[in-house]
Order: sequence, then structure tokens, then C-alpha cells
Amino acid sequence: MRGTFRVPIHPPGPARPPPFPDEGEDDEEKFTNRPCYEFNGRLGPSFNDRHCRHCRHYLTARCPHLEDFLDDVEDLSPE
Repeated sequence: MRGTFRVPIHPPGPARPPPFPDEGEDDEEKFTNRPCYEFNGRLGPSFNDRHCRHCRHYLTARCPHLEDFLDDVEDLSPE
């Protein structure tokens, strides 16, 4: 039997909540459009909005601004 095969088109998945609580526009701008931004290619192209949470270096040792993401470094040290 011959016929055509069509690839199903799925709608985009549900939106993920932001990793940081909304504390005002100043904080939102703080994590957007940094010169060190490199898009994480594992995400879909629609995520390329220059937000740090979509950066290849997000929360890794390669992030030059990692301290900005960690509110209280003291909480991470052993007691």
C-alpha cells in the first residue's frame, strides 16, 4: 500500500516558571542581555530571548557572573 506520510505537528509545551521570584523590573533586567550570553543550543530557537536562564553557561562554573545568581553563599558552606 502506498501513500503519503505526514509528520505530526505538536504544539509547544507548557511554559516554565522563571527560576527567580519576581521582585521588580530591575531584577528582570539584571539577568537579561549580558555580553557573556551564549544561547543553549539544546533549547528550541523560540527560547533565544537573551535571558540568562537560556544561556549555555547558566548556573555552571563557566558562568562569569555565578555569584549574582547565588543569594547567600554562606548557606552553601558546610557547618
